Amino acid sequence: MSTHQPVRPQWTCAGCGVPWPCRTRKRQLIEEFTDARISLMLHLSAYLVQACADLPLTPSGILHSRFLAWPRSSALRDEQPR
Repeated sequence: MSTHQPVRPQWTCAGCGVPWPCRTRKRQLIEEFTDARISLMLHLSAYLVQACADLPLTPSGILHSRFLAWPRSSALRDEQPR
């Protein structure tokens, strides 16, 4: 179990305090869902729905970028783990 879990309703990371999902949790999720990209997107979509309820004043585009756009970014996938 990762310490980099969301703290609701603020949606900050319990491990490092930055907006969740943080860079560490993103790397962990990529590893956990290796060869299961659709499952990862469904998993993140469930978090997005919860975040929309918790953060009703946050523009939907920002939440979409935060929860669903990053797995398609080559920058994170190409980074070497630390």
